[in-house]
This record gives sequence, C-alpha cells and structure tokens, in this order.
Amino acid sequence: MKQLLLIGIGPGNPRQITLEAIDGLNRAQVFFVLDKGAVKDELLQLRKNILERFVDRPGYRLVQVDDPLRDGAASDYVGAVQAWHQQRAALYANLIDNELADGECGAFLLWGEPTLYDSTLRILELVQAAGLPLSLEVIPGISSVQALAAAHRIPLNRIGEPLTVLPGRRLAEQPRIDNLVVMLDGQCAFAALDDPQLHIYWGAYLGTADQILIAGPLLAVKAQILAAREQARARKGWIMDTYLLRRPL
Repeated sequence: MKQLLLIGIGPGNPRQITLEAIDGLNRAQVFFVLDKGAVKDELLQLRKNILERFVDRPGYRLVQVDDPLRDGAASDYVGAVQAWHQQRAALYANLIDNELADGECGAFLLWGEPTLYDSTLRILELVQAAGLPLSLEVIPGISSVQALAAAHRIPLNRIGEPLTVLPGRRLAEQPRIDNLVVMLDGQCAFAALDDPQLHIYWGAYLGTADQILIAGPLLAVKAQILAAREQARARKGWIMDTYLLRRPL
C-alpha cells in the first residue's frame, strides 16, 4: 500500500520543526508541493530549504504542480470551497497514482498544524473515499496560533474561560468577544469593531525574520495594523497573519 505523511512544518521558522517531523521527512521518497504562483514563490522556496536542511538521504523526488484556484468571488462560499476541494482531490489522486509507487512513502509539507485550518487531510479523505488505497499519517506541527501567543508572551487561555478560534468571515457574527483567535482574515474584519474594551494581539509572518507584532487597545492600534499589513503585502506580495482579541477581566 502507498503511504502518505502530512507533516506540519510550523509557520515559517525551520527551527520550529519537531524531531518527529524531521524523522518523517527522512522516511519519504516523494514530496508533493503545490505551486501557488510567482507571488508566493517565497513559500515554495521555504519548503525546498527545509528539505535541503533536514533530509539526510539523497535521491528524494520533488513533484511540483500548479494549485487549482478557488473562486473567491462566489456568493456561495461553502459551495465554492467544496468545489475547490473536489478539484484538489482529483489532482492529488492523479499525483499519488502516477508519482508514488506501491510501498513508497510520500509527503506533503503543510504550514503550521495539519489539523487546524488546513484542507489537505479533508481532501485526502475524499481521495480515499473515491477508492484509492492509501495509508495516512499526520505529524503535528506548531501552529501560527501558538507562535502568536509565544511571540506576545501571553497565555492563550485564561482560568476557567474558553478560547474560540474562527475565520475572519465569522467575526461579525459574534454577539460578544471575550477571548478569541481569528485566522484567515483577508478582509480585516477587526477594523469594523468599535468596542473600547477590546485588546488585540496581532502578528504577521510569525516566527520568521519578517515577523511583525502589534498589540494594544484595538481602537488605538487598528489603524497601525492596517497600515503595517498593507505595507508588508506590497513589499512581499503576500501576507500570513493572525490575531487574538481579548476583553480584560
């Protein structure tokens, strides 16, 4: 049977890769890499640097393919994501069928933690459901949420209080915010909030040399965050950021 590893590689700093992940890198013969276009070449190069740094065994193969584009303008968000996942599932099935021999081990290098806001595991379950025999193993990694809290030197949870994690498109639905992490907020939903009690802990390119951190009362620093975010995106062509919103006890 073919084996596939989903290896969490952290939010960008090679030093945050675990020993288990390094072991996994050295078990794989084939690495599958999705090319997201010239704008994100840096992300592709970071994966290649990780392989060069940690893989001791020569002769591994790197299979690089273009990533299907999701319809970002679709009115049906869930439907558009499901259609995109089906496209990716067909692509992954073709790659595994043609590029991975029986008995070989392949791997995807996934940013952060493979089980948190990453679609690869869900897509590969579609591949398995379609009848392709495949053994899956998930190797956890440090998430951007952990890296954010560590960089700001704050605990994620407070005594007896839950922590909510949600995408930016769901932020406006929250009737009250006490302790909440927001990911995938390309539209900067925090900018629409006007609660004077909220504090924000924001970070971009977490754990890397380009890391940017801003924290403070939301109303006092949100313009600073918006400006820093725009400048960083213009300079690099892409941005990965996340933040925690917290109401003081």
